[in-house]
Amino acid sequence: MTSVRQQPRNAEPKTAVVRRRRIWTIVAIGEAVAAGAVVIADLLIPSLVLLAMAVVSLRLRRAGLGSLGLRRIERPAVLALKMLALASAWSLVQLSITMPIANHVSGHKQDLSGFADLEGNVGVLGVMLALGWTLGAFVEELAYRGYLLTRLVQAGGGGRTAVVIGVLLSSMLFGVAHSEQGAIGVLVVSLDAVVFSVVRLRYRTVWASVLVHGFNNTLGFLTFFVVGPVYGLW
Repeated sequence: MTSVRQQPRNAEPKTAVVRRRRIWTIVAIGEAVAAGAVVIADLLIPSLVLLAMAVVSLRLRRAGLGSLGLRRIERPAVLALKMLALASAWSLVQLSITMPIANHVSGHKQDLSGFADLEGNVGVLGVMLALGWTLGAFVEELAYRGYLLTRLVQAGGGGRTAVVIGVLLSSMLFGVAHSEQGAIGVLVVSLDAVVFSVVRLRYRTVWASVLVHGFNNTLGFLTFFVVGPVYGLW
């Protein structure tokens, strides 16, 4: 006699699984479009609005923050040192290559007037460092590299192509969110976002991108505090 493999009683038919995946893909597309509109419209503080959307999204999916990449890391001190080294190297690349070329080609510079009070002011430096690690690093990373990037990849159906497109779109939107720094600022911040995205994906945790983002902010603020605005090394 030939044995017949029986499905468990609680097993979900394949057609139902496929249908459910398609529904969640459509939902992810809607979320990605809505998130993009929030950033482009500069609604309130976009990163906080994205976090509010993330909360609703997680409740709807009955999922936790781990699904957005907020996972525990092993050997955090080692990762922190790696991210500090990466932030330092990337800052040097931006100052020595990206920013000077962009400045000379466009004839414009990044608008850093919003940080004018930082130069030589210890009190403002303390506030900027605190905001740079909380609202800047943690909130923005969870919003853009956690929520937005995850939903963009899901909207694209997963896979390498979806990841590449998700990284590019989320990075450009992150740059647009900093449009007060002018066109050069949007370019520089978008390139920062690509690096943050690669780090988040490489280490499979948003904490990695939070660290590199925070160190990147810290180096920028300390430089501005000591010497004022720097638009490139040449």
